[in-house]
Amino acid sequence: SKSQILLETGTNEFEIVEFSIGNTTYGINVAKVREVINLVDITQIPSAHPFVDGVFTLRGKVIPLINLATCLGMANTDPKRIIISELNNYRAGFLVDDVFRIHRISWTKMEPAPEIANSHLVVGIIKLDDKMVILLDFERIIAETNPEINRNFHEVKTPTVSEESHRANKTILLAEDSPLLKELIIETLHSAGYKNIIYENNGLAAWNKLLELKADNEDIAAKIQLIITDIEMPQMDGHHLIKRIREHA
Repeated sequence: SKSQILLETGTNEFEIVEFSIGNTTYGINVAKVREVINLVDITQIPSAHPFVDGVFTLRGKVIPLINLATCLGMANTDPKRIIISELNNYRAGFLVDDVFRIHRISWTKMEPAPEIANSHLVVGIIKLDDKMVILLDFERIIAETNPEINRNFHEVKTPTVSEESHRANKTILLAEDSPLLKELIIETLHSAGYKNIIYENNGLAAWNKLLELKADNEDIAAKIQLIITDIEMPQMDGHHLIKRIREHA
């Protein structure tokens, strides 16, 4: 598909599906969307998370329906569509008002979210010619509605004494814009014995850090032994970061 081509070539571009809730325009990465459907019958589940309206079946699979308006604290919306998404092999439906077109944009067009109410649910803001599109942190929303996912994040095997001593002098560069995932990854690495973490919140900042560390012409591998990068980040995505690293002598 075109989205796979974009990701493979490291063009620092991606595609979003534009949708609305109330009077606000939002976006989700095409790579996370399986399909868009009209409203279906919902079965309510006792003691479900407040964001979850219930479950529905689609081609034999039971899928939870997350009400994005409820999640975002919005009222007086008119939901008519469900976005079926698959994130980390977990399928969920997101109830939205309407779904519009697909936009192909550069990550440089996306700004980090300002620190305001519910901004922890926002990955960034995309500036189009005639509007602003809010890109939501769907991984965080799903993690909030599904405690099992959070439990899986924290299952780390305790390192042996030799593993811990081997890992203690390694340095890892982490590029991740989601505060939730940043905390989980750093906590996991620390639990596994990796204590030296350099953190940057987007791919461009990570690239600039690498250039800064390389400026004295010492072997970069003596300073950084591993890079962990998210894919979706403002300014420069993970694929473009890796492309630049591979192209640099």
